[in-house]
Parts: sequence; structure tokens; C-alpha cells
Amino acid sequence: MARYRGPVEKIERRLGVSLNLKGERRLAGKSAIEKRPFAPGQHGQRKTKISEYGLQLREKQKARYMYGISEKQCARAYQEASRRAGNTGENFMKLLECRLDNVVYRMGFATTRRLARQIVSHGHILVNGKSANIPSMLIRAGEKIAIKEKMKSNPQIKRAIELTNQTGIATWVDVDKDKLEGIFTRVPDRAELNVPIEERLIIELYSK
Repeated sequence: MARYRGPVEKIERRLGVSLNLKGERRLAGKSAIEKRPFAPGQHGQRKTKISEYGLQLREKQKARYMYGISEKQCARAYQEASRRAGNTGENFMKLLECRLDNVVYRMGFATTRRLARQIVSHGHILVNGKSANIPSMLIRAGEKIAIKEKMKSNPQIKRAIELTNQTGIATWVDVDKDKLEGIFTRVPDRAELNVPIEERLIIELYSK
């Protein structure tokens, strides 16, 4: 299935959890899931029993929509995670966190991962001084991410940086808010990732 580009708040309501898909609306308490904490549609408030497969599929959907990845990219992340030493689930989450678009989001240069992906794909990011426009590019510890000079006055980026005073910035990045650049200091541990995903169920789904 291709990357979803429809109304994202319906997805959050369907999955029953906030995935931070709406930046400022969520911070202002205006997100749809807070106003209507039930699934969309005529029968959205009905309680239904979910099968084991349904639970696994729901966790995969959470990861896909939260990180803005396609089914193919999600499967590739699992395959790479399973090849690496250590816990496959933790490896899976770390790979998603190391994506360039996610690092841009974690540094506070965008209010949502969707906006971060757009900034990257439009060629407004430098990685170690070189232009980069591939959102799925994996960033390694010690690499420098910067907003290009012509985009430093962009109101959306400025607003995102302002909001970090309220939301904070991830502890595994070191950001200079004035220069709009930062260092991806290390790959975060799973315990540091405050994301509502049970990756164990995703691994179980793919390993069948």
C-alpha cells in the first residue's frame, strides 16, 4: 500500500491513540482524538473484539503512520533489523528513529514528521555540509544536520523552533536553535522513545 496522504486525524481516531500527526493542534488541545475519542463512522462507538492478527496489524499501522513510511519501507526495516545483532524489535525502532526526516523532526525543525519529510524531499537540508533530499536516509551518530541558508527565515521552521520551548528537544540530539543546525549525537535506546508502539507485535507479524 502506498503512503497515506488523507486526513490523518481519522487515522488516530481509528487506531485509538495520538501519533503526533497534528503538531500545533495537538499542543493546543484541538486534535480530533481528544474531542472524539472513538473510531470515525456511524458505528465508531461500538466495542469490537480484536483478534491476535488484528492487534499485530494495528501496531504495524501505528508505526507506518507515525513515521510516515510505506509498507515496503516497513518490511525492509524489519529485514534489516532481523539481520543485525541484538533484539529485533529494538533494532526496528532504532532504524526508524535514524531516518533523516525523523531526525529533522526530533531536532525541532518541523512540528510534524510529515512536514519534516517535505522539508527534506524539497532539498532544504544539509547533512555534513552536503545537500540531502532522501527522507529515508539513515543518519549515523556524530553527523551534522542543518537547514539551508535560504530556508532559515521560513515561518514554519521558525514556528517549530519556538514550540520546542514547550515540547522540548530529544536528548540524543544537540541543537543550536540560532544557527538552525544540530548533531545527531547517538542512537537512542528504546526506553527513551516515548512512542505508543508495541514493536514486539510487529516482529511477530512479519516473522510468520
